[in-house]
Amino acid sequence: MENRIKLIATDVDGTLVKDSSREVYDEMIEVIRDLKDAGVHFVIASGRQYGSIRKMFAATKRKLSYIAENGAHIILNGENFSVTTMDRGYVEEIMADLRGLYSEGCHVVASTANGCYLESKDEAFIHLISEEYRNDVTLTEDILKADAEIIKLAVYKKGTIRPIGESALIPKWQDKVKVTMAGEEWVDFMDKSVDKGNALKKIQETLQISREETMVFGDNNNDLGMILSAKESYAVENAVEELKAAAKHSCPDYTKKGVCQVLRQLLAEEKSRE
Repeated sequence: MENRIKLIATDVDGTLVKDSSREVYDEMIEVIRDLKDAGVHFVIASGRQYGSIRKMFAATKRKLSYIAENGAHIILNGENFSVTTMDRGYVEEIMADLRGLYSEGCHVVASTANGCYLESKDEAFIHLISEEYRNDVTLTEDILKADAEIIKLAVYKKGTIRPIGESALIPKWQDKVKVTMAGEEWVDFMDKSVDKGNALKKIQETLQISREETMVFGDNNNDLGMILSAKESYAVENAVEELKAAAKHSCPDYTKKGVCQVLRQLLAEEKSRE
């Protein structure tokens, strides 16, 4: 590796851990802590909301940066840095489409910078969002009547939503908003400008860290922009083919703690420089 790595960004679900996992394994917490102490800037980049991923990585006891909601909410060194809201007209139109999928077992999450709204009455889904993802949840009869600025809409279907997402939702909305698969069970909708890659570039520019000094890890379509924003890019073994083709390297999947393996090697290289 020619350049010293100064910034590391990693996706969470499907990359570090199984989708919808509540916790991150201890070895990963330890390696993040060690990298931070070695002067490396660490970014958690996820489609999840900030409250959820902040809780997952609290055990590091370090100020991390977060690209939450796929980049609609950016937290830099523990401080709010950027929030991008959705056009209200698009929110109303998308909600009309998504409500039409309720009969097919789908559910909607409307995210804000301070938590999320659910209009589902399905106890299993409410438990998933509030207890497994550990989101800050408000239940409502009507998301559109909530007094909040929405930064992301997400639709969920247990098992997989990919056929609906790739055949209907993404083709219909891709010219108006940013719409992407975010794991096997989720399709996310954000403002057109929102992307993990754009968010990472903002962080790089602010910290004056180059693409050549950046390492990233991902598994799904919503990680593509981030993968292209770093010279040292890794697709985990279970990644979608598009991401594998774009990434410079591959590493084992989360069942083998592949990201942690790569980062431990990086730490060893850092120590050898001393």
